[in-house]
Amino acid sequence: MKPILSRALSAIACVLMLPLAPVAQAQAPTPAADAAAPKVLRLALASRENNLDPAQVSDVISAALVAGIFDAPLTYDHLARPARLKPNTATSLPEVHDNFTRFVFRIRPGIHFTDHPAFKGKPRELTAEDYVYSIKRYYDPATRSPVLFHYENAGLLGLSELRKKAIDSKGKFDYDTPVEGLRALDRYSFEIKLSRPAPRLPYVLATGALAGALAREVVEQDPSTIGERPIGTGPFKVGAWKRGARIVLEKNPVHRHTVYDAEPNPDDAAGQALAAKLRGRALPMLDRVEITIVEEAQPRWLSFLNRQIDMVALPNEFVNLAAPNGKVAPNLAKQGIRLHQEVAVSTWYTYFGMEHPVTGGYEPHQVALRRAIALAYDGEREIRLLRRGQGIHPQTILPPGIPGYDASIRTEMSQHSLPRAKALLDLYGYVDKNGDGWRDRPDGSPLVLEHRAETTQLSRESQQLWQKALTSVNIKSEFTVKQWQENIKASRAGQLMMWSTGWVAALPDASYFLDVVYGPNKGMSNHARMNLPELNALHEKQRVMPDGPERFALVQQALKLGVAYMPMKATTHPINSWLTHAGVVGYVPHPFIRDYWRYIDIEPGAAAAH
Repeated sequence: MKPILSRALSAIACVLMLPLAPVAQAQAPTPAADAAAPKVLRLALASRENNLDPAQVSDVISAALVAGIFDAPLTYDHLARPARLKPNTATSLPEVHDNFTRFVFRIRPGIHFTDHPAFKGKPRELTAEDYVYSIKRYYDPATRSPVLFHYENAGLLGLSELRKKAIDSKGKFDYDTPVEGLRALDRYSFEIKLSRPAPRLPYVLATGALAGALAREVVEQDPSTIGERPIGTGPFKVGAWKRGARIVLEKNPVHRHTVYDAEPNPDDAAGQALAAKLRGRALPMLDRVEITIVEEAQPRWLSFLNRQIDMVALPNEFVNLAAPNGKVAPNLAKQGIRLHQEVAVSTWYTYFGMEHPVTGGYEPHQVALRRAIALAYDGEREIRLLRRGQGIHPQTILPPGIPGYDASIRTEMSQHSLPRAKALLDLYGYVDKNGDGWRDRPDGSPLVLEHRAETTQLSRESQQLWQKALTSVNIKSEFTVKQWQENIKASRAGQLMMWSTGWVAALPDASYFLDVVYGPNKGMSNHARMNLPELNALHEKQRVMPDGPERFALVQQALKLGVAYMPMKATTHPINSWLTHAGVVGYVPHPFIRDYWRYIDIEPGAAAAH
């Protein structure tokens, strides 16, 4: 079957109109021409970007782009495992005082923003005030940041009050009012002071989408376009951009403050070899990154086979063809293609609107409905059929790779039982009262589940599984298909009954996943709009504690409440597989570095395929 399938794919490749420009016949380059050729990495990504304003980013693709354009004070070591913080624009890791309630960051002099008319032709140096201003933007009501919870939950003194004043007065947020919780100490130092301990706050300051530095004069010159024409100090700048279709990142000519200095674990032979090869090279090593958005799996895969792109997130549909048993297929290995796999620090789930009159509520019969729906859905079938085995069945919403994860526990989250689902529905009055074959609600009104979906192949297949599961317990369901951007907007507004989506860790902290069910985060991370006082209290208690058995025990208690009340059915922790062509050097999956192209090089000779 494999040769037949291979010939079929080749035939498709001949006739399929790909959304990428065709590759011209490669000519053997001369050594001089090869040396002078720009280093270009070409990618095709499955999801669209949404916004390039750090304070407004909520999707993984936009977060990756933003991280390459805007510098956070800290970053992660490219090769250290588990993830380890290191300075980026900061001179060192922050000074920590007063039981994790005061942090001092010191910024390196001589770092500059990409040129912009607002700078009036003069070099514009990055200063501590830029970080103070950029963090304040998350609190500005006009920004409508979906990730403000990272700072509000940490309790920066005076910032929430300043935000409330702007909301109550319906006026502008006052950036110039001094606040105790965030201030510049001098040109290159700033301080964060908190109302409660936040031991893991430095992780927030290691993410461009949460702490990337913007220049105030650029934002104020035209606030409405800051997400479209980003100006930062990072290794790349935007060269060209057609929203939802293509984006080109070019090497930032004024970025001269980072070099490759990864420090892998002593027992990581491959990491040690890579670090020795790249150590000391100026970053970025690439001249350009060309990204095309291709939502369907088959065109992405064929463009990789045709060498129109240099690396690809291996679509699940082709895992058994390209990497049977976790190894590169011989025909691909002969071409120098390499496989990179990791269990993603993410959870895919379908949530139930906890404020919706049909799926929401905390009364026993309301909880029983959600538990019955979860029991009716076969998560193992999703992993086996939709994801071709590329996933781990969740026991809670916390994925592997996050401190506090417990691989030994087993919960109802992973269970599939139609008899138990039917028994719960019968017991709590969800029975067919009018004889039409479908269950009704206890009050006799129709029980119809409204499920939002997208246009992708994965979403279409997921719809089929959900509809089969619900039909098997005689629950009527309807699916409305919209673009992801429309669904995320409606979801934040609390307008959806059910939606299948995912949550990808931005930092190595279990709190990040408890944020998904934390009441005050409604409209931000908490799409289900769960608000259980007992769970909220556990979340608030554990987040001020340092890592250790006592904290992780509280984390597990909160996670189990999330299972008991079932605001969402977690269905998989995905296994990500990437393939790279020969000549792509430096790609190593990192759970929290989104802009991996920052560390990639293209070896001489690889340009023949471009």
